[in-house]
Amino acid sequence: MVIQPKFTFASFLLRYLISLILVFATYNPSEYCWVQWLYSDTVMVYKVASGIVLLIGWVMFLRATWNSLGAFGTLLAAAFFAVMIWLLIEWGLLALDNTSIIVWVVEFILSGVLAVGMSWSHIRRRISGQYDTDEIEG
Repeated sequence: MVIQPKFTFASFLLRYLISLILVFATYNPSEYCWVQWLYSDTVMVYKVASGIVLLIGWVMFLRATWNSLGAFGTLLAAAFFAVMIWLLIEWGLLALDNTSIIVWVVEFILSGVLAVGMSWSHIRRRISGQYDTDEIEG
C-alpha cells in the first residue's frame, strides 16, 4: 500500500509559487528576467544553461497541465481567467492603456492556470475519490 501525502491548500500555494517563479523568471516587464538578460553582455553559456533550466520547468508544468486538464479543461481554465480580466476592466480596476499592468496580471493568471494544472489530479481525487493514472503501453 502506497501512502500518499495529503494534498492541502498549502500544497496548491507551493505549486502556485513555483509557477510564479517560472513565469516571472522567464519574462516580466521589469529588467529582471531571462528575456531581458538574453540581450545583455553576459557570457552566452550562462544564458543557455539558465534557458535550458527554464525550458525544463515549462515542459514539466505544461505537460502536467495538459495531461490533467486536457485540451478542453485548459481552454476552460484560460477562458475563466480571461473573463476575470474582463471583469476587472469592466469594474474600472484595470485599464487597457497600461500595458505593463496587463502583462503583470496575465502572468499571474498564467501562473494560476499552471498551478491548477499541476494540482488538478489531487483536487479531482479529493472531490470525486477517483485517481488519475497514466497509461503505459508495453
